Amino acid sequence: MTTVPAVHGDRLGLLVGHSLVDLDLGRPAHRLPVDVEPPSGSTTITLLDLGDLVVCSRHGLDAFRPAHLVDHHANLAALIAAGCDRVLALGSVGSLRADWPVGTIVVPDDLFAPWVNPSWFDDARGHRVPGFDTAWRGRVLDAWRAHEPAVVDGGVYAQTIGPRFETPAEIRFLATVADVVGMTVAAETVLAGELGLAHAAVCVVDNLANGIAATPLTEAEFRAGVAANEQRVRAALAAALPSLVTP
Repeated sequence: MTTVPAVHGDRLGLLVGHSLVDLDLGRPAHRLPVDVEPPSGSTTITLLDLGDLVVCSRHGLDAFRPAHLVDHHANLAALIAAGCDRVLALGSVGSLRADWPVGTIVVPDDLFAPWVNPSWFDDARGHRVPGFDTAWRGRVLDAWRAHEPAVVDGGVYAQTIGPRFETPAEIRFLATVADVVGMTVAAETVLAGELGLAHAAVCVVDNLANGIAATPLTEAEFRAGVAANEQRVRAALAAALPSLVTP
């Protein structure tokens, strides 16, 4: 039976991708197994407990789960069980704009994902208006800008299902309504909002989406972009966290 979690506590939850699974924030991190009851059935999510901060690797801490198999319900339920009342999600994205090159950092303010419709509910409670938490998003933007002044304020995040990358035709379509494309953040935002869990995202452009550049996207190009951005993201995150862990 699905257990709908109730937000309590005042800790910050950090959702990260696979490239930051070994995140070192200069403080002890303890493994925290959490038993949850999402719609998919009973499972255990292992978090990293850093005191006032709890880290969840959305693709799994010990084994990689591709985007289309990520259990967003379970990840968010685990963070809530650990006492988190707000979440900062870090997302790797492809740019749908030639003027947002690799290395661009965006704090999106809207979503495009009409085919992504997760919910905790099978009744009218799921009939709501989704979106990033406005006040929490503002705090995240201010904290990140203190270290990275060039961060982009606003933009539309399009979510595809994955695990494959998009075709050039799909990218041409998405570029008419969105600025960046990824495979996870919109689902997290929708589910967090249903629970009253404040959610905001910082997205890092690791590649130009397939068809935006003059040559087709390759997996090697994507991985090179992730590697090029990794240390910068880690430094900015470490600088922003002190002001974000405060309730």
